[in-house]
Amino acid sequence: MEYPKTLRQLIDGFRRLPGVGEKTAERYAFAVLDMNEEDSNEFSLDIKEAKKMLKECSCCGFITEGETCSICATVTRDQKTICVVQHSKDVIAMEKTQSYNGVYHVLNGVISTSKGILPEDINIHSLMQRVKDNVSEIIIATNLTVEGETTALYLAKLLFSSDVKVTRIAHGLPMGGHLDYADELTIIKAIEGRKAME
Repeated sequence: MEYPKTLRQLIDGFRRLPGVGEKTAERYAFAVLDMNEEDSNEFSLDIKEAKKMLKECSCCGFITEGETCSICATVTRDQKTICVVQHSKDVIAMEKTQSYNGVYHVLNGVISTSKGILPEDINIHSLMQRVKDNVSEIIIATNLTVEGETTALYLAKLLFSSDVKVTRIAHGLPMGGHLDYADELTIIKAIEGRKAME
């Protein structure tokens, strides 16, 4: 049976979300249809408002409503230690552990030649600028996937000639694992067991 065109479009819209297949998209679409008009309007406005108001921090690339995010603006944080992650959701996963007091740098992607994503396509240039500002350690916390490892090795080579200590999070995270799916204890152990990259 064919869905009406507008329902099909709504289902296809939900399918654009990561990890959402046909059945889940159908459930989401019907859930939206079941909302009263006030709730559906509010939901729609929340999406528009988020797209309009949220942007990348001018310093680290994390999501913020202002020019600088709250983490970069907190003077009590260790500004000399930078944890490099792939996405803003990884910062949130790290912050939940309450075990890291440095700052972050969000790449907003990873190097993937198969997908045509090159080093210049992700937030590397601004990281290299930040390294010049009396940074003592860079912790590379990209996901333990082929792309994450490729990006980590690329960054380590770029930083090799600097006086900065470059470490990689320990493999408390499984290969192919994603930081934002890991439990807090696993992330804590990964940070504690980080090692120098050669």
